[in-house]
Amino acid sequence: MDGKVVFITGAARGQGRSHAVRLSAEGAKIVGVDICEEVGTTHYTLATSEDLQETRRLVEAQGGEMVARSADVRLLPQLKAAVEAALESFGHIDVVLVNAGIGSLGLSWELSERQWRDMIDVNLTGAWLTVVAVVPHMIEAGRGGSIIFTNSVAGLLGRPNMSHYAASKHGLVGLMRSLANELAPHHIRVNSVHPGNVDTDMVQNETGRRLLLPDVENPTREQFAAEAAKLNAIPVPWVDSADVSSAVLWLASDESRFITGATVPVDAGAAVKA
Repeated sequence: MDGKVVFITGAARGQGRSHAVRLSAEGAKIVGVDICEEVGTTHYTLATSEDLQETRRLVEAQGGEMVARSADVRLLPQLKAAVEAALESFGHIDVVLVNAGIGSLGLSWELSERQWRDMIDVNLTGAWLTVVAVVPHMIEAGRGGSIIFTNSVAGLLGRPNMSHYAASKHGLVGLMRSLANELAPHHIRVNSVHPGNVDTDMVQNETGRRLLLPDVENPTREQFAAEAAKLNAIPVPWVDSADVSSAVLWLASDESRFITGATVPVDAGAAVKA
């Protein structure tokens, strides 16, 4: 990744932070953005500006460079301002990790209209707006590149209590495949990674645990792990952010130079569980 500049949305914690630190360790310069405020319909709290600065500290602690900016992926002017900051600092963008996303839970017919709109606006429209903000500069630079969408096993199959989330992630697959065709003449590859449960705040919270343990009051991490492992073919309850970062690193690097339009599962076999 030496000499490459990576633009990451949702970089303040979780998978986004893991990707920033891992790719920086491999020589990339990082531009990380995050909303750093609440959306209002998630079942867990979102990252803060302090979290984003901690990501920057971790990158710099290993000798890397990072530009950190607050930006809401639903607002194109904020994304464009972050892209301009990236170009001002590093001159170009080679890799885009379209990672920002939210989660919430509920039966399809019981979701509020705001829950539905927030999910689609952040996870799908926000992904498209990120592309809108970055791709023209990548094409103009003529350096090729790689765009990687953080998707989910829910982008490959349906899961109860998260139809709005699954709809947003299925939509991302269509966006990714279309972009793979549109950008191939410019040597810009477009792929997606599809984790199952990841050991992050989106999964590790009481609401998420009670989805699998509805009759248990205040379910523990250990109780949740026992149930979550049943969802995977490989008998583990979840994957770590670092496991996803390894797949992202490969897709970002020239080691995958002819891989485009792929849906890469990092899910311990959840998508093929019999």
